[in-house]
Amino acid sequence: MRIGVLSRNSRLYSTRRLVEAAEARGHEARVIDVLKCFMNITANNRTVFYKGKREAEAVEFDAVIPRIGASVTQYGTAVLRQFEVGGTYSINESIAITRSRDKLRAHQLLARKGIGQPVTSYAHSANATSDLIQSVGGAPLLVKVLKSTQGNGVVLAETKKAAESLINAFRGLEADFLVQEFIKEASGSDIRCFVVGGRVVAAMERKAAAGEYRSNLHRGGTAELIRLRPDERKLATKAAQVMGLDVAGVDIIRSNHGPLVLEVNSSPGLEGIERATGKDIAGAIIAYIEKDSLKGPNRMRGKG
Repeated sequence: MRIGVLSRNSRLYSTRRLVEAAEARGHEARVIDVLKCFMNITANNRTVFYKGKREAEAVEFDAVIPRIGASVTQYGTAVLRQFEVGGTYSINESIAITRSRDKLRAHQLLARKGIGQPVTSYAHSANATSDLIQSVGGAPLLVKVLKSTQGNGVVLAETKKAAESLINAFRGLEADFLVQEFIKEASGSDIRCFVVGGRVVAAMERKAAAGEYRSNLHRGGTAELIRLRPDERKLATKAAQVMGLDVAGVDIIRSNHGPLVLEVNSSPGLEGIERATGKDIAGAIIAYIEKDSLKGPNRMRGKG
């Protein structure tokens, strides 16, 4: 198969591993920077063109693996959609990626399907600040900017006064944000479940560094292999299914009232989980593409 990896940096660990895994299984793999693509959007010409260091060329693949950064979501998903329009198989569809990148939309879709999450609130009016804080159980609480990734734009407010100041500051900046219950009993740890094709292929527990409440590895957090409970495994696969994602990193937190979904990531990194678990996640992704792409081009899954 001719497999395209849509990534802006061919040197990134996840990108390199996907190329290596594809080539190890006998496929031809090529990395394409989505920002160097352009499209001719007509009914009789649905080609994607790529202009790298050489002349512009039409690019065609049997399958593509989107590794689209949050900062280029709009253009990246437009390029991916053009591949889909042309009949190219994508392991994650453009609509599913767009769905998952909108935190508010994702929380609403998950809630509609009865998937447990920390209590989350959203409001526009400045008069609703006190009600907003009270609705999530009061301080401490988290304030999350909607368009943020990897722990950026997530701030812990430990008192009601701090929460009011934060919320008013974000409003003053005209930033869209959520207010969310802080799960104190988790003690700065969460679980990353890596889902491929409706099955959890690996899971790791991430623990925040001392004095930090975010467990992201690039913020000094540590990771280790963990054995999931049956309800956690079921929750992770259902969350990925609701978002319409075949490859997803589902972040779960253990609370006093059971496991809760924090986020569903459509471009989960491979480095941390492969090193923590010793599993060949990239190989599992390529193996799934080999099987699933036989069904033909994508059909939109999930609703909303």
